[in-house]
Amino acid sequence: MRSIFVNLPVADVPTSRAFFDALGFSFNEQFCDETTACLVIEQNIFAMLMTPERFGDFVLGEVADPQKTTEVLLALSAESREEVDRLKATALAHGGGEWKENQDHGFMYGCSFTDPDGHVWEAVWMDPAAIAG
Repeated sequence: MRSIFVNLPVADVPTSRAFFDALGFSFNEQFCDETTACLVIEQNIFAMLMTPERFGDFVLGEVADPQKTTEVLLALSAESREEVDRLKATALAHGGGEWKENQDHGFMYGCSFTDPDGHVWEAVWMDPAAIAG
């Protein structure tokens, strides 16, 4: 089984931890220190939240500033429309920002917001009947 590790630069690791904790996520403390927090999104999906200096150890060239450019869109599935709305409301209440208006296509409903560093996160619900085809 493969795992996915998304690596993101963050200005302040404790602030990022508090934000994602408020959204209901956990952390794998085995891979956390003062420069990095290992956000557990799902069993084999992780986001490594790193100070820009630590992130720079892994890349060539400049570290993108997510306040000035969109380097990635991170989409999370949601179990319901209500969970989509809850995730966005919680994000906004804990230091996240508005990004785009919610999108409602009937069979698919989603929102987007930024984390405190400006990385774009989306929450998307799809009607299981529509997916089954």
